[in-house]
Amino acid sequence: MHFELETTDEKSKARTGKLHTDHGVIETPIFMPVGTVGTVKGVHQTELEKDVKAQIILGNTYHLYLRPGLDILEGAGGLHKFINWNRPMLTDSGGYQVYSLSGSRKIKEEGVTFQSHVDGSYHFFSPERAIDIQRTIGADIIMAFDECTPYPCGYDYAKRSMHMTHRWLKRCFNQMDKTEAKYGYEQALFPIVQGSTYDDLRKESAATIASHDAIGNAIGGLSVGEPDEELYRTTDLVCSILPEDKPRYLMGVGTPANILECISLGVDMFDCVLPSRNARHGMLFTSEGIINIKNKKWEDDYSPLDPNGTCYVDSMYSKAYLRHLVRTKEYLGIQIATLHNLSFYLWLVGEARNQIQAGTFTAWKNAMLPKLSNRL
Repeated sequence: MHFELETTDEKSKARTGKLHTDHGVIETPIFMPVGTVGTVKGVHQTELEKDVKAQIILGNTYHLYLRPGLDILEGAGGLHKFINWNRPMLTDSGGYQVYSLSGSRKIKEEGVTFQSHVDGSYHFFSPERAIDIQRTIGADIIMAFDECTPYPCGYDYAKRSMHMTHRWLKRCFNQMDKTEAKYGYEQALFPIVQGSTYDDLRKESAATIASHDAIGNAIGGLSVGEPDEELYRTTDLVCSILPEDKPRYLMGVGTPANILECISLGVDMFDCVLPSRNARHGMLFTSEGIINIKNKKWEDDYSPLDPNGTCYVDSMYSKAYLRHLVRTKEYLGIQIATLHNLSFYLWLVGEARNQIQAGTFTAWKNAMLPKLSNRL
């Protein structure tokens, strides 16, 4: 696995590249749809490949560990074969889910004890265990076990947590060295920068992560409630320290506007549940702005979902029809909305890639940003 840096924008830090994996090449910048429990909700794998044009998807270590369980996944030959997905895949380490279970987990140096949201049973994740689980799941890119701090977060807590994450990272790399991939293809470990929104901690963490010379690096602990200004400032700071010749993955971000701004700061990879989750509530992201398809104003609007045709369903179904489906709670409505939103996100990063290569990214981004946040 290796990263090939292609083009860098002259007026920003935006760049294009290719991440080569055993399951295919990922062209960056890229958005990765989230498939928490082995499925991107409401979308067939064939639609993800042919229509959404997803190049890589995510699986969730915590959820897959609980259901269907490691024995089932290993028996199938890994998650790729279990869900019939032949392109690259990334798994998180479970650290974010542990963060979200603040009322039912205990964090110690050894690892984290947590209570299952499924049946109340107790489980233990250590850095070593997180690596072993991800070896069994079989993603191409696996994440280091870390603690994601909340926002706001006190300085002393953020510092202690960051240093523990760094110690856990060494244990993750040691466990990677002691074990082998189970299914005949390479797995790469991405470490994660932490440090909340404190500049000195972020600088220290980014330098520590960079020193491990991993194939790629991730930026964590953002998109947890901080203002956009903090998100951008922290991302810019970290990207200025992480090596240029390695892909940078900003975890859990975000809105279309967030993504374009962070591409301009040097980020290559993104994931977020926003496009699929909001689709299930009738919110559409389009090249002209945000649509709440439940609103009465769309009742007799027979125009395409997006006039620029960012998704194949845009030319097939009108706003009026989708509103009818969503209002009557037909499953097809959620499916169309999800296909549209995911396709829009992939169109957005694909168009950003085109604009960077053409040398017109900054002007295009500045023209797009007001539209992306516009409520139609």
